Amino acid sequence: MPFTFYHFLLIAAAANPFTFADMYVLKKSLGQHFLKDENICRKIVSALQEHSFNQLLEVGPGGGALTKYLLEIQEIDFKAVELDEEKVSFLEKTFPKIKNKIIAKSFLEIEKPFTGNFTVIGNFPYNISTQILFKVLEWKDDVDCVIGMFQKEVAQRIASKEGNKVYGVLSVLVQAFYDVEYLFDVHEKCFTPPPKVKSGVIRLIPVKNKFEMKSEEAFFILVKTAFNQRRKTLRNAVKALFDAAILEDTLFSKRAEQLTVAQFAMLTYRMK
Repeated sequence: MPFTFYHFLLIAAAANPFTFADMYVLKKSLGQHFLKDENICRKIVSALQEHSFNQLLEVGPGGGALTKYLLEIQEIDFKAVELDEEKVSFLEKTFPKIKNKIIAKSFLEIEKPFTGNFTVIGNFPYNISTQILFKVLEWKDDVDCVIGMFQKEVAQRIASKEGNKVYGVLSVLVQAFYDVEYLFDVHEKCFTPPPKVKSGVIRLIPVKNKFEMKSEEAFFILVKTAFNQRRKTLRNAVKALFDAAILEDTLFSKRAEQLTVAQFAMLTYRMK
């Protein structure tokens, strides 16, 4: 591998308490907490490579902690989406291979970056991580794997099952289309600057057997309505969506957090 600016930074780091963060300004408004632990980077990339892919999108490469490994993966089409112009400039100077592979926009505003199936990876900005997942759901027919770093609390919520107090809208909507695997925790000291919370890495793989539902629109409305008043029984929380006779079913005596994804999907066929 040729000597690059990245290698220069590593040599400098050995001589001085120096980090990538010294090369640019970290912006709190963009939720920037950059990963610096190489072992964690390698674990994430290893988890990524357990499933084959030909097209890969990195969300929020920042200082390139993951990017430098992703650029070395052979025979794939790689793109990265980064809103911060300063980070785009840094990445292009530090990693020449990334030239013409950066989409300099907000992930929430881009069009689908590839034709056909692709994988998404990223240390997602915590302030928009939930929105990122909803964007992925819009592309779910083409996104065949997601490896994402989230605030631990959010990662646990996405992965939680019915009966758990953190099981909610995000859990149900994601699990309706993806199997969620909680991979590992990440300590706050693995970042620059350290966030005030721990993080968690999860992997999403499309469900093998799709849940039958009246429509995705009906499913989304039902789930969001049910959890909007989660302390109430379904009978009271979603009564506007069903005829009175249907509400007599004993299932409606339960609260939203007690229903499985399959039960929510089944109930869509009984909606008005």
